[in-house]
Amino acid sequence: MSTAVVLASIVLATAYTQRYRSMTGTITVTGLGETEFSSDMIVIEGVVTVKSDDAATGYTMLDAQAGKVEEFLLSKGVKPENISFAMPSTREAYEDFVDDNGRYGSRFVGYVHRQAFTIESKDVDSTELAARELPSLMAEGVMVSVDEPMYHYTQLESVKHDLIGAAAEDARQRAEIIATNSGSRLGVLAKSRAGVFQITSSTGDEEFAAGGSYNLSSRNKKARVTVRAEYKIRNN
Repeated sequence: MSTAVVLASIVLATAYTQRYRSMTGTITVTGLGETEFSSDMIVIEGVVTVKSDDAATGYTMLDAQAGKVEEFLLSKGVKPENISFAMPSTREAYEDFVDDNGRYGSRFVGYVHRQAFTIESKDVDSTELAARELPSLMAEGVMVSVDEPMYHYTQLESVKHDLIGAAAEDARQRAEIIATNSGSRLGVLAKSRAGVFQITSSTGDEEFAAGGSYNLSSRNKKARVTVRAEYKIRNN
């Protein structure tokens, strides 16, 4: 079946090239560059939350709980320089109520204190494990929540450059096949343009975005890019 498809494609490409050559003397093709890789950096964000009746007391409690979070992470092998805490914030908390006469109102119920933190490390395995175990601190009264990990690759620019080269070479080979099978010879490159990068999970079950995509939720990724190229053709 695949051989028949290839042969049919060559026949169609030959017919198209013969017609197109007579008008412009060029071949336009699209090449593909694709590769898979594993992320080498992990970023995890979380937040510690404390509720209190007194602002000063709540701030002290927040500082203590944030300290427990940092201590826990260090005990799991996360390095101090990979942990950063944002400035704490405090807001007044209110709740809605209905009085005995059916009138709606809002009353002060205390303070909510929050402090966000970020873990950024190239030790993906241990950091991932530590973050997964962080919620266990809730058993000790530490109200901590953790977002899903974000996986990055620090050598992405190098991957992009290699992919553009691979896509350009694929385009040239496609043009060579079309030219040869249409009784012509491939000439010089007239112009080319690279498409947007699509970085998805390695499973490849994501839709491509018109403006490009960059998957952060999967540790193992697939990157691809296309290059559209126009070549001159010459009669044999």
